[in-house]
Amino acid sequence: QVRLVESGGGLVQPGGSLRLSCVASGRTFSTYAKGWFRQAPGKEREFVAVISWNGGQIYYTDSVKGRFTITRDNAKNTVDLQMSSLKPEDTAVYYCAADAAVIDFAGRDLELWGQGTLVTVSS
Repeated sequence: QVRLVESGGGLVQPGGSLRLSCVASGRTFSTYAKGWFRQAPGKEREFVAVISWNGGQIYYTDSVKGRFTITRDNAKNTVDLQMSSLKPEDTAVYYCAADAAVIDFAGRDLELWGQGTLVTVSS
């Protein structure tokens, strides 16, 4: 019943843009930190971005800084990831996640995960 569902993935050319969205259902997550991870073929899952419950704390992994933007809308129970200047190296399954705390979001076992949406960057 309590779940996160990602959408917006697809095929995009290098240099293009995509917006991913993650909607939560079953309860309100307005006080939770929310973030994005990705897993490329044959690679470990990698932290991408996180945003605190009120948007006051935002962190990105170095490889996406300046290209990706994370936002949230607590009224809609969503978190989005706007991706620009996409590179083939960005190809991965992207997962959203939620947890009660923003601290060490990249390294802890988080409370809730979505099923993932595939982003393929290729010409």
